[in-house]
Order: sequence, then structure tokens, then C-alpha cells
Amino acid sequence: MALSPVPGGSTVDAVLDQLQAQVSGGAWPVGRRIPAELELAAQLGVSRPAVREAIRALSHVGVLEVRRGDGTYVRSTADPRPLLRRVSRASARDVFEVQLAYDVQAARLAARRRTGADLARLEELLRARDEATEPDAFGAADARFHLGVAEASRNPVLIEAMRFFIDRLHESMRAIRLDREVPEAGPARHRAVLDAIAAGDPEAAAAAAADVVEPTLAVLESLLGDSPEEDA
Repeated sequence: MALSPVPGGSTVDAVLDQLQAQVSGGAWPVGRRIPAELELAAQLGVSRPAVREAIRALSHVGVLEVRRGDGTYVRSTADPRPLLRRVSRASARDVFEVQLAYDVQAARLAARRRTGADLARLEELLRARDEATEPDAFGAADARFHLGVAEASRNPVLIEAMRFFIDRLHESMRAIRLDREVPEAGPARHRAVLDAIAAGDPEAAAAAAADVVEPTLAVLESLLGDSPEEDA
């Protein structure tokens, strides 16, 4: 099965579908190194960032494996697209429920394991978050700070889970900045997380991380009610 140019529209999704088809159809068996980003972009008629994003999504769910300096290899023939679609369609409440779990544990571990370099980077990320005003830039800066805390945890599974989840967090924070009905934790609560991590206090860091997410989650729950949402 040959790759074909991607039509206009949802480019990353279309690229992902074609890459997955190569794997599921047997053109790229397990253990095979797939073509380089530049070659794939040329064959599909898309930008390299679109190819990179599709590869990143497939690597996060275990279909592909990116080996630095070597290339990208097929790890599994499983089809993750139903999972990816469910994540992409998750409500803001769903996103914040997961963020609460991730952020609390990430902050707790970061307080135990952070280095001086981690603290310096988190200071920069927090400053960027505080200075961001435009909704999309703010959502991206907020997501980078939360990912930075996870990276300071030194837990590779938690880090990869956060990297997989980070785009949805970015989108949710952008939407919240546009919607004045839903509050978002301001600089002081995020500063409390970083201060507790810097102090090496795991429980204070965990409590501060929860204090960032819980007020927003409470408002989202009140707006949506307690009834379960229909499956997409």
C-alpha cells in the first residue's frame, strides 16, 4: 500500500490515518524503520511538523518508537485511533479530572527529585505563563509549566503520559481563558507549587498542585452536572 497526498482539512489526522494504514496493512511490519520525516512529508504533500505530530501521537501509544540518531521503528500493529479520537473529544471536565491525578503525583515526585537545573527551568516556564496574555499563548505556556513539573519527577511513564495529554490541556486552558464563567488558577497558586518543589516538601507540593486544579474542576462539574456524558 503506497502513501498518497493528503487532501486539505484535518492534516495531522489524515497523516496519522495513512501512517497507521501502512502499519495495519503490513506494508511496515513490526521492527521496520519507516521513512524519514522529510520523505514522508514529500510523499504526503504536507509539512514536516504535521508528520512529526502524527509520529509523536503514534509513538506515545506504542505503535512507533523514535530512536534518537537512528530513526523511527514500528513497535506494534495495534490501531490506537479509537483511543486518540476519544481523547480528542474529551470534555474540559474529563481533562481536568485527569490533570488533577497527574499534577498531584508529578509535584510530589518533583519535590523529592528536582535538581537545580529543574528549578531554574521551572522559574522560566512560570514566568512565561505569568506573562502570557493571548489565549492560545497562555494555554501553551500553562501546558509547558505543568509538563515541566512532570519532567522534574524523573518518572518516565508519568512524563510520557503528560506529553501525550498535553495538547488537550493546552486546548482546555485556551478555552478557559476565553470563557469568563470558568476560573483558572492564577500566578499565586502556581508559585506555591514551585515554592514547595523548591523546598523539597512532597506533601506541600501535592497539596499546592491540587489547589491549582480543584477550583476549576468544581466549576466545570457544577456546569455539567453529575450525570455521565454520552459516549462519542
